[in-house]
Amino acid sequence: MTDFPLIQTVGLSGVLVRFADTMSEPANRAALSFRAAVDAADWPEVTETSTSLVSTFLQIDLVAVSVGTMLDRLQDLLATRDWYTSDLPTGRTLWHVPTVYGTDLAPQLEEAAELAGLDPDAAIAQLSQARVRVLTIGFAPGQPYMGELPQNWDIPRQQGLTKSVPAGALIVAIRQLIIFTNASPTGWRHIGQTAFKTFRPRSDTPFALSPGDELCFPSISRAEYDKITAADETGQGGAETEVLA
Repeated sequence: MTDFPLIQTVGLSGVLVRFADTMSEPANRAALSFRAAVDAADWPEVTETSTSLVSTFLQIDLVAVSVGTMLDRLQDLLATRDWYTSDLPTGRTLWHVPTVYGTDLAPQLEEAAELAGLDPDAAIAQLSQARVRVLTIGFAPGQPYMGELPQNWDIPRQQGLTKSVPAGALIVAIRQLIIFTNASPTGWRHIGQTAFKTFRPRSDTPFALSPGDELCFPSISRAEYDKITAADETGQGGAETEVLA
């Protein structure tokens, strides 16, 4: 059995600190918190950091630095606290993203609701009241993997692919949600539609979301969605924000 946290070198480009081999809230919390601690330490050898669902990556030129020294430093930092129960980083954002569920815009709501053991109205109520965390960014620029939803949303991916869902699509599988950055095929079920743009290349902050941010998806009508899309020029999609302490 593997003991976590586990430190591994990644070729000559850096070091990966793994907190689990499967997704869980404590392991994701640990990855986010540990990355924040490394950033705060401001080690000159570390040129960039990032997180996956359960890991923290440190970009380091392992040719130019002492690998042993870096590994010892990481072990010392890991020993300072229980990262699985550590506070999340400060300065995160809570986003309220208006979402139209079902209709012709998101045609797989009923199918997903049935798999989750709910009727469509109950599914909308549960999804619109859920508050999820950006677990990681990946697959497409700025695209968030968010979770975790309640256990009944541990529904499988489809056996086949949906040919394409549009940008802003809210899709679900395995207790996670994604907002699609671009139109794309997917094996996840399309349950909601937003006007929110996760990637804004002309902005000073092209990625709207960061790992650790939290999101809610309040339900709106099709008419409200059409009004938002007609007026929105920023990609905000009608979203409102709060700063999390």
